[in-house]
Amino acid sequence: MKTLFRLLTIAALLTLCSASLDARQRPYVDPQLTARAEQVTGDQFRVTVTTPRGVRVVAVNEPRADVLAAIDRGFSELFAVAGRHGYRNHLNFSEYTVFIGRADRTRDSAGQYSPDIAVPAGQYAGGYYDQGGFIYAAGMVLAFGPSAFVIAEHQGDLSRISNIVRYEGEHIILYYNDRALYQQTADHSRGGGHPILQ
Repeated sequence: MKTLFRLLTIAALLTLCSASLDARQRPYVDPQLTARAEQVTGDQFRVTVTTPRGVRVVAVNEPRADVLAAIDRGFSELFAVAGRHGYRNHLNFSEYTVFIGRADRTRDSAGQYSPDIAVPAGQYAGGYYDQGGFIYAAGMVLAFGPSAFVIAEHQGDLSRISNIVRYEGEHIILYYNDRALYQQTADHSRGGGHPILQ
């Protein structure tokens, strides 16, 4: 009987320690930010992880390790080019949150692999990209504080993830380091595209 009691006590302690460890490993994400991402995408984000370099990732499905590595590569490229421009603010992986939503399409109009999300047309309404009240976007900045953007799930072409991370991150870097250039480049409906920083 004593042995059974000890085993149950040990099992209970291990369960408590495991739950405590899980809570510490799961990064905090502002619920209002998650609500904003869900409003834009129509998805429910239930998985929260951190990349090896410290980026918070909130996803519909558990992201693979190679996807997390591609996100880190995109930020590494972004921070390198930002440094070449003399920018010093907001160059830490841990300052960013990337939401990964379901792709609303996986092929563009030319048939190329292009997982994108459908977002409200907004300032693009009536323009070339307007698909009837929405546009397809590779990514979209959700917030500057905390800094966050959303991309679509990818099953392949992980270099595309790195590029999207770099390109969406450019808007945030410019917001914190060069507000005039940010104002000129934030709205692609007036032309321009990525990369903004060479």
